Amino acid sequence: MARSLDGLVLAPVTDQAPGQVGTGTRFTYHEKDGGIWAEYAGGDIARGRLVGTRRGDRLDFRYVQLGHDGTTSGGHCVSVVVELADGRLRLEETWEWESGPGRGTSVVEQVEPVERTGHPAGAPHDGRAG
Repeated sequence: MARSLDGLVLAPVTDQAPGQVGTGTRFTYHEKDGGIWAEYAGGDIARGRLVGTRRGDRLDFRYVQLGHDGTTSGGHCVSVVVELADGRLRLEETWEWESGPGRGTSVVEQVEPVERTGHPAGAPHDGRAG
């Protein structure tokens, strides 16, 4: 199983359709006791939240968001957590809107580089495993 998402910031690698998440959107993830949640904003999104569960490297969550244009929308997503060769995490997502038509796939990746120790590059740490 890939390491925890707790405290990580992830961003989409490509833009979606207008009014949806895009490369300017940032997700800040939290994880505890099998639960995951995140706040997100940026690009066309004024504010968004997601909440769900993690079992191994599989995430299952619901999301809701508010666009800068005042529209609200929500849906369901299943993601697979993948550890990249450079130590960053990637989520390979399959999603569908529940507030309207549409479904698709997307990829979000951790935005800050990670040292081989698993700590963000340049982040202070005491050298203990972590």
